[in-house]
Amino acid sequence: MAKKERKEKKEKPLDKMTATELRKYALDLGEITGVHGMNKEELLAAIKKVKGIKDEGKSGEKVSMRDLKEKAREMRAKKQEAVAGGEPRKKLDILRKKANRLKKRTRRAA
Repeated sequence: MAKKERKEKKEKPLDKMTATELRKYALDLGEITGVHGMNKEELLAAIKKVKGIKDEGKSGEKVSMRDLKEKAREMRAKKQEAVAGGEPRKKLDILRKKANRLKKRTRRAA
């Protein structure tokens, strides 16, 4: 029984928690709405905002998977419009390569 009590007192750092643990933690806080629709990064940001924790770490730009996929869809749509409009092959290749680069970035971000 004493081992369980020690485990409960020792709290994991937020960054090491899984998305499921973060959802449960956010629900316990009670100030965050829409918890079940959030991914891990969004949950971390919301919890840190509520608790007043400044986000320290890499200052590099983090791009969300949703944004990358949306941009890739836009590039593919532009390519389809260019095909329908009879654009030159070079422009089609440029649009195709941009969409493929975005797709590769989503794989790296995952």
